[in-house]
Amino acid sequence: MGNLLFVKVHAANIHDTVSGEAVFVGALNKYPSIKGACVDAGYRKTFENAVKVLGKTVDISEKIKPKEWAVLPKRWIVERTLAWINHSRRLSKDYEISVASEESLVCISHSATLFRRLARL
Repeated sequence: MGNLLFVKVHAANIHDTVSGEAVFVGALNKYPSIKGACVDAGYRKTFENAVKVLGKTVDISEKIKPKEWAVLPKRWIVERTLAWINHSRRLSKDYEISVASEESLVCISHSATLFRRLARL
């Protein structure tokens, strides 16, 4: 099950690799025991160098060749977690005006998903 450690909402004109550094540093400040990150190939170079400067490891999931198909377990967890968050009606579109309310709603939506999943156990 994917659990959110840190949420950061930013403008659409900021590339994910640049904002990924801020997210990783924020998560690292909140949870100093983090040993590294697992990212896709788009985060190569900028993000990878920033994380290595912090003394942490980066596990990059390689791209799959066009004629092959395979499930990438860690990547699937991330994609599935983000899909669950998008089930929240308020997060399905960009209705929020402030960044703080958007970040809060992501946390609320994820918490609701976790509570529903725990109730099934």
